[in-house]
Amino acid sequence: MLFQNITGQTAIKQKLIQSVQDNRVSHAQLFYGPEGSGKLALAIAYAQFINCRNKKVPDDGTMDSCGSCPSCIKYNKLVHPDLHFIYPVATTRKVSAKPKSRDFVTEWRNALLENQFRLSLNDWHKAIGIEKKQGFINTYDCSEILRTLSYKSYESEFKVMVIWMVEKLHHAAAPKILKILEEPPEKTLFLLISEQPDQIINTIRSRTQLVRIPKLGDMELEETLIKQYDASAEEARKTALLANGNLIAAVRIIQQVEENTFLTDTFIRWMRLCYKLDISDLNNFILEISRLGREKQKNFLNYASGMIRNCMLINYSISSQARMNEEEFEFLKNFALVINEKNLVRIAEEIDKAQYHIERNAYPNITFMDLSLTLTKLLRQ
Repeated sequence: MLFQNITGQTAIKQKLIQSVQDNRVSHAQLFYGPEGSGKLALAIAYAQFINCRNKKVPDDGTMDSCGSCPSCIKYNKLVHPDLHFIYPVATTRKVSAKPKSRDFVTEWRNALLENQFRLSLNDWHKAIGIEKKQGFINTYDCSEILRTLSYKSYESEFKVMVIWMVEKLHHAAAPKILKILEEPPEKTLFLLISEQPDQIINTIRSRTQLVRIPKLGDMELEETLIKQYDASAEEARKTALLANGNLIAAVRIIQQVEENTFLTDTFIRWMRLCYKLDISDLNNFILEISRLGREKQKNFLNYASGMIRNCMLINYSISSQARMNEEEFEFLKNFALVINEKNLVRIAEEIDKAQYHIERNAYPNITFMDLSLTLTKLLRQ
């Protein structure tokens, strides 16, 4: 992760770079700020810059990691032997007892890389399947910190220990790391990440140098959305206002728009194939749907139920109560003509039944083919 790839935070980047140039790197630093401000990405870029072997000065005149030396290549893949992560975990089917961060290292790397180093606590819980639990940094991980940092660094000048969401450090585990946090081994760097620093126990917080990461400005978000997501200026402005300085929220909004477009296009295609009873194309369509994960299949069926409901609202001239975009309304105002009191209830029941079967691991090809043929009959009533 290079500083130049992180949205905004110019003043913070310059401050971090200057601390390295002045050889004034504090051994324990707490990066705190709201969700979506880029705290974790900044911490990783900072660690990478410290251990980079060939620091460079880009066109804008600000120093940065080279991105191509052996150290940078390993940092970019999150596999550097002197870069260590601790994060909240809990028991899962995979790890039924004494969970530690290293038990989930593959999931951690994948989640960070897939989300471009932007990760919320809810996203992390979902990635390891503990949505209904609370993750904590426990005593097993604190023992792991002591064990890991007792060794010499493998190849870099600094060993780096990143503790993400340090406010989730269990109160019974905190005493184990107080001494090493205050007097770490030589050339050891602690980077603590937090969204709620007031929930961190004072004995931990007082041993760190505080680095406040402010939320992003709307202009910074707009520039990122235009550059990275090919959003128009108007779309970027609206998204930035909705996200309120939260890059993770902005990305979610964009993903939701893309998902809605996919759902709309897929539903329109499905209904046309059912009405025409084009068996060959309908079979190809069902094969495509069957390749989606079950969560996406359930989401699609739920969307279909909502669209059928909107048809009746249009028929009763109360479409103002329906939540539709322009593309949906243009299709439904014609499609609603084949939805009536004779088939509405049956169509809704058949879609709900298919969703119930998908939830219980029914074979999707059979479920969607049966539903499609049933809808063909109902739409012609």
